[in-house]
Amino acid sequence: MIAGIGVDVVDVVRFGEQLRRAPALRQRLFTPAERELSTRSLAARFAAKEAVAKALGAPAGMNWQDCRVVPDAEGAPHIEVVGTVAAVAERRGVSRWHLSLSHDGDIATAMVVAEKV
Repeated sequence: MIAGIGVDVVDVVRFGEQLRRAPALRQRLFTPAERELSTRSLAARFAAKEAVAKALGAPAGMNWQDCRVVPDAEGAPHIEVVGTVAAVAERRGVSRWHLSLSHDGDIATAMVVAEKV
């Protein structure tokens, strides 16, 4: 059963400018491993984190680093939640995540489905 759906779109160029203007943003939003990725990849991961928040009903107090986009065994992007995000997911009965990332020109998009199993 679907518990929530979230979609987000990020302008890669604008996102890169924000990261350059506010370097602390990179540390606040991304894990140390994520921080090393290209701006294009960071924009897609930020879109995924936003989509997860939307799928969970945009809870207050979410720590952005508690939601990670990591490759699964086949290399496809996968959502991993810990801490604050995992706690909200547990309260909502979410036990499985589905993620699709896409890029087109300077746009990064993420679609997330939170599932109750």
